[in-house]
Amino acid sequence: MILSIESSCDDSSIAITNIETKELIYHKKISQELQHSVYGGVVPELAARLHVEALPKILEECKEYFPALKAIAVTNAPGLSVTLMEGVTMAKALALSLDLPLIAVNHLKGHIYSLFIEKEEVLPITILLVSGGHTQIIEANSLNDMNIIATTMDDSFGESFDKVSKMMKLGYPGGPIVQEYALKGDENRFELPIPLRQSPNIEFSYSGLKNAVRLQIEKLENSENEISEQDKYDICACFQKTAVAHIMQKTKKLFKQKAPKNFAIVGGASANIYLRTQIEDLCKTNKTNLYLSQLKYCSDNAAMIGRVAIEQYKQNDFISIDEIDVKSRLKEF
Repeated sequence: MILSIESSCDDSSIAITNIETKELIYHKKISQELQHSVYGGVVPELAARLHVEALPKILEECKEYFPALKAIAVTNAPGLSVTLMEGVTMAKALALSLDLPLIAVNHLKGHIYSLFIEKEEVLPITILLVSGGHTQIIEANSLNDMNIIATTMDDSFGESFDKVSKMMKLGYPGGPIVQEYALKGDENRFELPIPLRQSPNIEFSYSGLKNAVRLQIEKLENSENEISEQDKYDICACFQKTAVAHIMQKTKKLFKQKAPKNFAIVGGASANIYLRTQIEDLCKTNKTNLYLSQLKYCSDNAAMIGRVAIEQYKQNDFISIDEIDVKSRLKEF
């Protein structure tokens, strides 16, 4: 078995995965959403301290599996440096004390392999990765042959939901809250600009849309800087409609060039039902096979890290304790 650790942001998670059967033997995640919601977003230093508390508690439940372990896997990039370090430090200590090889896992590959938890991989596949930190289209031909063919110029899809939620003091994380509010709103009430609408390039941008939402909120605010509940519902609905329209316009350009045989949406923001429904329709029209992660594996988790680690283990893709480091950003796989 492989023990995998995930601590790239605000979720502390450990999993145990069977190498041969790919069965997920154990998986636990402790979320920090409640602690960070007070601040309207993730506070890196707080997240790191909470990992120090949570990871050892989860590890305690895994001791019975130690004799069956063949390797220790850990996310080392990309993510928040201070939180990645907590997971890497634990992984190094385990590898040293149990005399096991260490596997360094790319967090983004983890999201891709969330599609294949307890399943065989399906490659090649084109992936739309939407999360709090990333908005990318990736061509995945094999574990070691993945290319980013489109990315965001500034903010990510998931981050923009968080920021819109924060502007209206709705809470954190913003994705599920904005989606819930949008259900009660009129998505045609406000005309918000679809980013890069006239650009022929396949790329993303959310800073302009985010600013347009801010200006609309300011127009609606009363003397006490408050807006009505219905205004909040309508803004959320209009924002979600426009944010998804941007992704769909660019994804349709890609499909027009050449519709992929296999397509998937991954990442925390891939849980957005409004987006999923439109992607499903696009794939159906183009006779493209659509792959989706189970909702419980969309956000950061160690199960997806363990699934990547199985493939790396088979290729003897190990790293020494002295060589492993953390990287907050990666420009390529």
